[in-house]
Amino acid sequence: MKMWFLGTGAGRPSKYRNVTAVALKLPEPDCNWWLFDAGEATQHQIMHTPLKLNKLEAVFITHLHGDHIYGLPGLLSSRSFDGGVTPVQLYGPVGIKPFIETIFNVSATRLDYELVIHELTGDEGIIFEDDCFQVEVATLEHRVVSFGYRITERDQPGKLLVHKLKELGVEAGPLYGQVKQGHAITSPTGVVIQPQDVTGPAHIGRVITILGDTKPCGNALHLAMGADLLVHEATFGAGMEEKAHEFGHCTTAEAAQTAAQAGSRQLVMTHFSGRYSNEDLGALEAEAAAHFPNVIAARDLLNVEVKRRG
Repeated sequence: MKMWFLGTGAGRPSKYRNVTAVALKLPEPDCNWWLFDAGEATQHQIMHTPLKLNKLEAVFITHLHGDHIYGLPGLLSSRSFDGGVTPVQLYGPVGIKPFIETIFNVSATRLDYELVIHELTGDEGIIFEDDCFQVEVATLEHRVVSFGYRITERDQPGKLLVHKLKELGVEAGPLYGQVKQGHAITSPTGVVIQPQDVTGPAHIGRVITILGDTKPCGNALHLAMGADLLVHEATFGAGMEEKAHEFGHCTTAEAAQTAAQAGSRQLVMTHFSGRYSNEDLGALEAEAAAHFPNVIAARDLLNVEVKRRG
């Protein structure tokens, strides 16, 4: 899985960075992708990546402040022009549905695909499940209702050890599929073969946590527990906690402290105030590294690979 930081700024675009949006490309074979927030001009940023709008599968909105949603109507509309015909699932706080419907009605926008809108209260817990992923939501502490999302990839069976199967007299065929799915099989000579005997180590599912705007809070810590990658806002530098909390935000030090307390493996900070230039990001990164060493201060179009454990 790979993640693109399409915009890393807070409040409004600056000459250093666009406003918030993060794209997560899912593993093969589907290679679809999910979008988390869609600040103004998100679709322009997508043009600088390999991502295609017709492969967009789901959108998750953290909260309804403009720097997180003003790019959404245009992006959804452009998807029709980009050959998108499969359904898109849209998740977000109560109010996201009338926001989209009003703009589409006023502008006479018609989509060539089904847009399924799910309005969330934050009390739902798990909001999405399929054979590969589970998504959990929880409410954070901001000036408006703001969510964090925890994406958990399901464990996958290890590689089939074909040479061992052949040694046991099992040739290619339906039995290979059964053992790959975790079922015991019986060889032609009557030997019962357990899946763990003929498969390599299982692929442990990855966990990604993407938090919306928030002050330090218990749900941020809960969602980040054991995450392979934690995406955390860091609107202000260390020492500006009072100002950060006044506006419902965190500092670099607080983002790092959450990552450390949660046992996360990697932290990427984003949503930086316009007061910081790109030349300042190294200093912001150093502030966080004093509390959590494996940290990156994101720049627009940063691409991060989410690696498997082990």
